[in-house]
Amino acid sequence: MYLPTLNLPAYPFKCKQLNGKWHIFDTLRKRFVRLTPEEWVRQHFVMYLIHEKKFPPALMVLEYTFELNGQTMRCDIAAFDNMGKLLAVAECKAPDHPIDQNVFDQIFVYNQYLKANYLMITNGIQHYCCKIDLSGSSAPIFLDNIPSYSDIRQDPD
Repeated sequence: MYLPTLNLPAYPFKCKQLNGKWHIFDTLRKRFVRLTPEEWVRQHFVMYLIHEKKFPPALMVLEYTFELNGQTMRCDIAAFDNMGKLLAVAECKAPDHPIDQNVFDQIFVYNQYLKANYLMITNGIQHYCCKIDLSGSSAPIFLDNIPSYSDIRQDPD
């Protein structure tokens, strides 16, 4: 299986074939999951958040499920504080998927329900993060970098 080089650090993943399809071990879900281009990005971005940005793995959920307008939705990565408050949400796309207005619209619609202060979008090549004013009094602020967990956690609402 061809796996593209990403604009993220390389991490030592466990991969294996099951029933003729490649799978990657997800350390958060503690099981092998089907290795798709999007999953390749999701696993790299999670490791980036854990190892480089010091997000606690125990406070992260992959494929976080919620209901919006009667439909079940999933965001790729959700990060919480010690009290269970959602701090940040990330949406991951395959490397060949452009980060366009539709992707931003998707995560902003999710956040109408989720109410996270930080939204992240990545396709493994390009990464975006914005800080959200949940009061609605100002537009999202796009950041130059993905903030560390300690910066996100200490940020007042």
